[in-house]
Amino acid sequence: MSTRELSSAVAYSQQNQPRFLDELKALLRIPSVSTLPEHKDDVRHAAEALATELKRIGLEHVELIEGDGHPLVYADWLHAEGKPTCLAYGHYDVQPPDPLAEWISPPFEPVERNGNLYARGAVDDKGQMYIHVKALESLLAATGKLPLNVRVILEGEEEVGGESIAKFVREHPERLKADFALISDTEMFAPDLPTLCVGLRGMIYTEIEARGAKTDLHSGMYGGAAPNPFVALAQIIAQLKDAEGHILIPGFYDRVTAPDAAELEAWKGLPFDEEHYRQTEVGSTVLTGEPGYSVLERTWARPTLEVHGMPGGFIGAGAKTVIPARATAKISMRLVPEMTSAEAFAQYKRYVESLPPKGITLEVRLIHSGEPLVIGTANPYVRAAREALREVWGAETVFIRSGGSIPIVGDFERHLKIPSVMMGFGLPDDNLHAPNEKFHLANFYRGIESVIRFWEEVGK
Repeated sequence: MSTRELSSAVAYSQQNQPRFLDELKALLRIPSVSTLPEHKDDVRHAAEALATELKRIGLEHVELIEGDGHPLVYADWLHAEGKPTCLAYGHYDVQPPDPLAEWISPPFEPVERNGNLYARGAVDDKGQMYIHVKALESLLAATGKLPLNVRVILEGEEEVGGESIAKFVREHPERLKADFALISDTEMFAPDLPTLCVGLRGMIYTEIEARGAKTDLHSGMYGGAAPNPFVALAQIIAQLKDAEGHILIPGFYDRVTAPDAAELEAWKGLPFDEEHYRQTEVGSTVLTGEPGYSVLERTWARPTLEVHGMPGGFIGAGAKTVIPARATAKISMRLVPEMTSAEAFAQYKRYVESLPPKGITLEVRLIHSGEPLVIGTANPYVRAAREALREVWGAETVFIRSGGSIPIVGDFERHLKIPSVMMGFGLPDDNLHAPNEKFHLANFYRGIESVIRFWEEVGK
């Protein structure tokens, strides 16, 4: 790719920044909350809007791929003969905005403040996914072609387990044939520090339902005789972890492997201030977790178990003295390399089912899962990514792991046999999944330039 073509594509992106931002705001106004049935039409609206945009910018074979859940959006441009093919992935669904009272501005009305764009989905993942769309537009508008072949696949179920895309990848790998995947759904380790994520924790998300009496009961008339499912769940949960955060499920740590010495040493060189992290990101009085491990080890390379909610009984204003007939706990575990979701869930289920108090029956359900993985960096796509990021950001790229999970990365590796380049542009304080989610606008614009340069490097 010549300097003239490079300059024209990047220049186009810079000249169109105001329009790109307006278009992103329009997408963010669509409340595409995949987990809530009342937003089913909104999720489809977001998919249709993206399909329309992909057609407008010049991609071909644009279609909504229907399945049992929310639709996939597919498009491609495959005219770069002899060049590699990139599979550009993103998701257009978002988390629920609750608790609404903690948002400074409405979650689905994007607002600019202090150089940031605030809205649900701003960074996870509409803003980052839209970086790919606008990089494609910039290259096609400025040069009339792409420097490599590109397939685009966007999903609307990432926040609820990604079952539709996982099934599609398993059953139709030929439709997504590529040499590598590009994913922008991760974060930079620090502002102005270009970052590639090379490891993800897996996860299993579960529900434990505890059942006691056949119906809700008056606590005055039956308290002291009837079993209470909430108390039972509290007792069970208390036996899942000890006071230092060590998971008590038998065999749970048997397959855990530590990062090698070189990776641990590299983590020590990252610009990480534990006290700043505690104050600005966590906001707690102290940090918790297994003793003997650094914060980065605990969040990137150790398994965890967390409780997310306990629906059931009476949760309205005022008082209702009820012993609920049933109650549920939503519990997830993050997994690290060499662990498998199937084995971890079996261990967990077996242990939980050994714990019910008298009068309580339990059902342990698996909601969704994903496998952990570490991605190799000795390939030309990672080298091209480092070169592109160095040019745009003026700094050397660092490699990190993420404590989060992106199940599709493992699916791409297993079924498509391709590596993923996880080039994210979020920041640690972007509040993804929390109130006041944001995306730093400079990262949105430089992210577009980075992806343009990356694709140009790969296509040389």
